[in-house]
Order: sequence, then structure tokens, then C-alpha cells
Amino acid sequence: MNRRAFVTGLGAVLAAPPAVEAQQEVKVYRIGYLSSANPRSSAFFQAFEQRLRELGYIEGRNFAIEFRNAEGQLDRLPGLAAELVRLNLNVIVTATDHATRAAKEVTTRIPIIFVGVNFDPVALKFVTNLARPGANVTGLFFLHLDLTAKRFELFKEMLPSVKRVAVFSDLFTVDQLRRVEEANGSIGLKLQPIELRNPPDLEDAFRVIRRSHAEALFVLESALIFRARRDIAQLALKHRLPTSFAFREYADAGGLVAYGVNFANMFRRAAEYIDRILKGTNPGDLPVEQPTRFELVVNMKTVKTLGLTIPPSLLLRADQVIE
Repeated sequence: MNRRAFVTGLGAVLAAPPAVEAQQEVKVYRIGYLSSANPRSSAFFQAFEQRLRELGYIEGRNFAIEFRNAEGQLDRLPGLAAELVRLNLNVIVTATDHATRAAKEVTTRIPIIFVGVNFDPVALKFVTNLARPGANVTGLFFLHLDLTAKRFELFKEMLPSVKRVAVFSDLFTVDQLRRVEEANGSIGLKLQPIELRNPPDLEDAFRVIRRSHAEALFVLESALIFRARRDIAQLALKHRLPTSFAFREYADAGGLVAYGVNFANMFRRAAEYIDRILKGTNPGDLPVEQPTRFELVVNMKTVKTLGLTIPPSLLLRADQVIE
């Protein structure tokens, strides 16, 4: 190779890096996350982030997330939703029906993926059809009221000798409490509803349970109650009360039994919806999904601590037994 050819080749090599760098420029997607109360540190949100990473979305590299949490103050949601819309996002994830309604009312342009909605989204007017939702909204939902009634029946099956049950509720669980009372019509237990305030005074609530001579505790589900799950489970153990909850995270915290959807899986699925939308799929073409399988989780450590005997037929139906 002559000197001129070498110099020419060297110049080409030295000129290459800027072109390569230009080719390697990474598009950064912007994702909004609107929540009624669940903190970013929740297990659900962590499952959502983990699935995004598995799909190749790394925060700080090729996507940024704008998180807005109403911290239980639902009247803040419209303002928070408007904030997100002004950020010109690629997609918004809404956790719960209240957050979904707030986002839907402020944008028809940005795709919205709801997760954690616990009523029929057609009845809520989020979508017009489950198979082809149309417009800019789609996502995942479950029929929480039906699950609440089924969970109550399972609790009675687990504790056949119990006659009096305390029920923890709050302002956001009125429909759930009504469904429990309807289910109890054919069961005949004595119910002691106890409304928790925000923040909940759990010591006072357990004093009410003690005075009512309740033998077990059935806990309705809301963001407020979920945040207090560990304290509720541990105080119930202290007072030797069997407990029933909606999600496995309560059983992990020491609750006796949980029955309901696997919320972590739903949030992972929401990440997959995001991936499809960012790759060009119209949200109106993505069918709305609901789970077809529900988890029954029994904490055997709690069973042993309380000295209970669980019907073998029910244990055989459990999806997970925590030893």
C-alpha cells in the first residue's frame, strides 16, 4: 500500500465514529404513570418496571417515566392527569378506575393503558367494546365485587365453626361491603363492619373487634387498606384473629388467606401493552383483557401460629402454601 492510499484510508477510519454515533442515537420514550395511591415502591410497580427492562426499556437510557401519585386524595387526580398531558408523553399508564377517568377526560390523543380497574370498563365508559376498544384507551381489568363475594364464601369454608366476623372497610369499599352483606344472606354470619379512617387508627379498630367478640377478620380492599396491610396482618396475629385478604401480598405479610387476582402479573402485562404501542400498534386495536385465573394463597405459618385446622380439600385447591 502506498503512502497516499494509507493516508486516505486512515482519514476514512477517523471520520467514521461520528457517523456510527449518529446511527446509535437512541430514541427516548416518555411514559406517564398516574396512580390513586400506590407508591412507586410498591411490588406492583416494581413488577411493571422489571417487565419493561426485560423488553429492553431501561430507564435513563431509552425511556423516562413521569410518576404522579394522588396519595389517596382523589380530587387531585384531574390536575395530575393534566400535568402529564402537558409533558407530551408517548403513553400514560393509569392504576385504578379513578386515575383512568381523570386521564381519559383530559386527552383523546395520548394512548392510555389502564390496569387495576375493578369494574367493567364498558359500563364505566372507558371503552365501547372489550374486543376492539377503539379510541385511545385499552388495558386490563377484573370484576372485584364478584371476587369479594367468592372470597367471603371461601373464608367461611375455611373456618366452618366461626359465627361472628369483623369486616374492615373504608370510604372506597362501600360496594364491596354491600356485596359481602348480600353473600352473607345465605350464610348467616354475624357481621361487624368497622370503617377505617385515613390514616387508619388500627389499635382502636382492634379494640372494637375485641369488644364485639368477633372470631375472624375479613378485610375489604382499597389503596388505603393495602398500605396498612403489614400492620393489619400483624395486629390480627397478635389478637389471634384469622384474616382474609384480596391479594397475596397480604398473605406474604402474615395474613391467613388471600384470594384474588395476581396484581403483579397484571402490571407486567401492562408493560407488554406499552411495548406494542411504542412499536406502532393502535391502542384501540388492543383488546381489553381480564384474568381468567385467580390465586388462592394460604399462609401455613399463620395457620400454625393460630392453632387452626384447615380443611384438606381447601388446601388442595390452594395455588400457593406459604410454609
